[in-house]
Amino acid sequence: MPSDLPLDATYWNARYTLGQTGWDTGAITPPLRDYFQQLTLPVTARILIPGAGRGYEAEYLHGAGYENVWVADIAPEALRDLHQRVPGFPAEHLLEQDFFALPTTPPYDLIVEQTFFCALEPRLRPAYARQCAALLRPGGTLMGLLFNTEFDKPGPPFGGSGAEYESYFAPYFDFVHFEPAYNSIKPRQGKELFICLKKKVIFP
Repeated sequence: MPSDLPLDATYWNARYTLGQTGWDTGAITPPLRDYFQQLTLPVTARILIPGAGRGYEAEYLHGAGYENVWVADIAPEALRDLHQRVPGFPAEHLLEQDFFALPTTPPYDLIVEQTFFCALEPRLRPAYARQCAALLRPGGTLMGLLFNTEFDKPGPPFGGSGAEYESYFAPYFDFVHFEPAYNSIKPRQGKELFICLKKKVIFP
């Protein structure tokens, strides 16, 4: 599919319908699984996975007993797949909405990033960081993986560097972890940053 098409709901839904989903690993990836295994949040914590796609991370957290996992995606085909695969997942927690239009109240305790940031047009990256901060409670966490590499082909996915990303998040977050992932899946080894950022209590 040409990369110069608008990256809107029609584009992404067609990608799912046609099976053009090279980012889809078919399961939760080790860095996220290992982080979730040591989570100490209460089971009632509000967790958001934006651009969730088929929602393997949501499936894992739901299976672990978390009651307030929410997923957002503009591609109904992806949300439909999650609903069919995990029929016990609350249908009202499947948000067919634009991430940038999500309501900021009530706030979330945790936002999980997995191949959503790299799917956005790079010009939206400052707005992504700002919206993540707006969606989180003070002290809330943004964690996940970012590609720390450039790609040979036009995006999506869009690559970048840690130094670039740091400039977007620094106004809103304190950095707990911001380093190369050590347990990426084989095709992504050496190409991912693991991030764990805490929303500042006060920021500009």
